[in-house]
Amino acid sequence: MDPLRLALAALFIACIPVFLVTSNVRWVINAPLLYSYGFDKYGSAEASGIERDELLRVGAAFRDYFNNDEEVLEVRAVRNGVLTSIYNDRETAHMVDVKRLVRGVWDVHVATGGFIGAFLLAGALVYRRRWPGMAAGLAGWGGAITLGIVVAVGLAVLIGFEGLFLAFHLISFSNDLWILDPSRDVLLMMFPEGFFFEATLWIVGATVVEALALTVYPVVRFLRGRRAASGPAEGAAAPR
Repeated sequence: MDPLRLALAALFIACIPVFLVTSNVRWVINAPLLYSYGFDKYGSAEASGIERDELLRVGAAFRDYFNNDEEVLEVRAVRNGVLTSIYNDRETAHMVDVKRLVRGVWDVHVATGGFIGAFLLAGALVYRRRWPGMAAGLAGWGGAITLGIVVAVGLAVLIGFEGLFLAFHLISFSNDLWILDPSRDVLLMMFPEGFFFEATLWIVGATVVEALALTVYPVVRFLRGRRAASGPAEGAAAPR
């Protein structure tokens, strides 16, 4: 394989873990089930004074915010029996930063997905009938690398999520707007640290399943090759 094709193949393999993780981040952020499950598990309605049905409507507004072009998140909801804007200036300013981060992740998702699609199409045009097996082998390498990375991250999350969560904020944000008061700020009442722990587990779990699926074909092909290679020798040694 010439250097250019080798470099493109390596880039394809490297794009797979990034694409899978960003795909699952996007799925989790837009999954209504996560919001209802997280709100119920961590008592967000009781903590915030917002009834469950109203809280689910606020969760839908969050998802809309990440998918629209509005810069500022403006949400009015009935809280403790009063219709009010539930987020203060510090919270809305932090959400502007969060949206920029989320949309950046989505840009990476689109870019890696576009490259993967273009690579697969170009390979099909060049290699034709040989390409499905070749592509599956490359994808298998990407799946194996993804599996190793995500399993390591998953173990780190289980062992020390609080430290990782803090490090994530220190790295991702250039200001301290993310430092909020859980006794006063509705954002933390709705989305406590445990909520993000659950979301991270969903992302890790989905990525592990997808990575395993990518590695199945190469592993089966390898085992079949080993069996075929050892078959004649076993037959020759067998008594007649």
